[in-house]
Amino acid sequence: MADLRSIKRPAPKEFTFMSFLWRFIGSLALVAATYNPTDYSFFHWVRQAIAAGTVGPEHFLVGVVLLIGWAILIVATRSSLGTLGAILGAALFGAAVWLLYDLGWLESASVSAVTWIVLVCVAGLLAIGLCWAHIWRRITGQVDVVDGDR
Repeated sequence: MADLRSIKRPAPKEFTFMSFLWRFIGSLALVAATYNPTDYSFFHWVRQAIAAGTVGPEHFLVGVVLLIGWAILIVATRSSLGTLGAILGAALFGAAVWLLYDLGWLESASVSAVTWIVLVCVAGLLAIGLCWAHIWRRITGQVDVVDGDR
């Protein structure tokens, strides 16, 4: 059996703004597919099916797929940022939203607008959680991130 230290690892891909943007778009898609203020979300679809008495396996399948997506993003965010990091990230997004609102760049005239702002912030926090290992490597120069739980 080969010595694991002798196996060459591929060089990490360059982390760019587009790398972050793709992760953000994926996170936003998951968040918005689960719930959004329009009538086009899993929440509304299931609510309508329950009211009509037509809940079926397709609802369960889509729910499980969404749950898997949420589990992946939450576990990745929690393991990379930790609880304190997630709280600080949420505080950072809250402060940014407050500043943008105070400058007049954001409007909170409706519940729908506030809901979209919250959804974008949640997606941003999840995207940062997905990217944090790359960002940490950029900041510190550390190549390997060791997971102490495994």
